[in-house]
Amino acid sequence: MKTLNKLFIIGFAFFAFAGSANAQAQQEAPDALVKRISQEVLDIAKTDREIQSGNQKRVLELVEAKILPYVDFQRMTALAAGRFWREATPEQQKQLTNEFRSLLVYTYSGAISQVKDQRVEFKPVRAEPSDTEVEVRSQVVQARGEPIQLNYRLAKAPSGWKIYDVNVLGAWLVETYKGNFAGEISKGGIDGLIKALSEKNRKLAASAARTVKS
Repeated sequence: MKTLNKLFIIGFAFFAFAGSANAQAQQEAPDALVKRISQEVLDIAKTDREIQSGNQKRVLELVEAKILPYVDFQRMTALAAGRFWREATPEQQKQLTNEFRSLLVYTYSGAISQVKDQRVEFKPVRAEPSDTEVEVRSQVVQARGEPIQLNYRLAKAPSGWKIYDVNVLGAWLVETYKGNFAGEISKGGIDGLIKALSEKNRKLAASAARTVKS
């Protein structure tokens, strides 16, 4: 799990500084959207001194402000919860989505300061113009080591294309969390899962605060 978490960090890192207007995103094809944002992220992450020095507060603020317009956290959470999502009340669904979103934001914000010399290469998109769900395939090329497979699943929403899953080296994020979610639910139900995520987020928040002070 720790290895997969480090790999998924790379996937979300390339979207944490998506700074263009939503109107532009609505008009873009999904692969064009991913390509543009990936390049923006690489350019900023490589040159911003505070990010390179690991300023967690700055990174968290930017992730919170910029990642949300491009990720469908509710769908991601529903897929990770599987059949248990339908058994949850609307309020539980809301709480679960918020906690899962916070977990991902805390977990993957640390990736930004790790961006050094990477570049992203994209593969042709296999989709029809009428498709409302597509997979954008790419790979992260590093100065050392083998390229890292990095694919995104996107769905078309009224506000534009939204990411709802990320694949790194053949492992989908949603599927990875599904087992963890099921385990927590089997022990304490939906409320037990929400509590477990909340406790983890509190620890991550405290760790981020210590990083800022140091």
